[in-house]
Amino acid sequence: MNQQSAMTASAGFAIPDPTEIPRLEGKVSDTEWTLRKQLAATYRLCAMYGWTDLVFTHISARLPDENGEHRFLINPYGVMFDEMTASALVKIDMDGKICQDTPYFINPAGFTIHSAVHLARKDAGCVIHVHTPYGMAVSAQKKGLRRYTQMSMQVYNDLAYHDYEGIALDIDERERIVSDLGTKSLLMLRNHGTLTLGKTCGTAFLRMYFLENACKAQIFAQSVGGEEHLIEEPIEMGDKVYQQGAAAFVPGMGDNLVWPGLMRKLARTNPGFDH
Repeated sequence: MNQQSAMTASAGFAIPDPTEIPRLEGKVSDTEWTLRKQLAATYRLCAMYGWTDLVFTHISARLPDENGEHRFLINPYGVMFDEMTASALVKIDMDGKICQDTPYFINPAGFTIHSAVHLARKDAGCVIHVHTPYGMAVSAQKKGLRRYTQMSMQVYNDLAYHDYEGIALDIDERERIVSDLGTKSLLMLRNHGTLTLGKTCGTAFLRMYFLENACKAQIFAQSVGGEEHLIEEPIEMGDKVYQQGAAAFVPGMGDNLVWPGLMRKLARTNPGFDH
């Protein structure tokens, strides 16, 4: 789907309330339904933490391959993060074709970025891409993320950079995104935003939590003036802290330590993601 087809699809198109569309539980496999609930929860958690840009960023989750086909779930264009539901999520293939009956369509820029990562990385069970003021501010800095804080050093060695190429509508950009990402799990999209991946939604979310808060702390620290006022730890210390904190991002460890509590918090403050 290109930009023009997305615009055509939306012309005169009323975006359905996601709480009013038919529930998909029992109509998809148990594995898909579980993943849908986790992904919808991730959208709402990103909204809870302020990592949203109305409807213009994306989180995706890869489904198990079926008959050799690679498919993933992504947000319906026009649904806010804080109202996302499991049944509203859209299943697409790696060509951007929608693989289910749905009243929704998708954002083509989201397809470009997320399909690139899911195709290249088998460990990319979940991919989170956001545009936050702090993440964008650091993405615009020539030196990128600095080793100013413990939080930044916990992700510093796992962070890659991709130069800005405009709104991600060019399918050819996928090759360069994948090349720049390499084997790392966090990506700074220059002049654009941030991206994290993980085998689970919980791991991808935890990585984004560390990255976004490291960016926020950096902007706060830089508010005092020039670099002469700041202490940046040497590379050796960054390496040490990265190794010390690595266990937090091992699936089944850091995510299981944090994810259940996040689910309880979500159930208290914004229930309904599991519709």
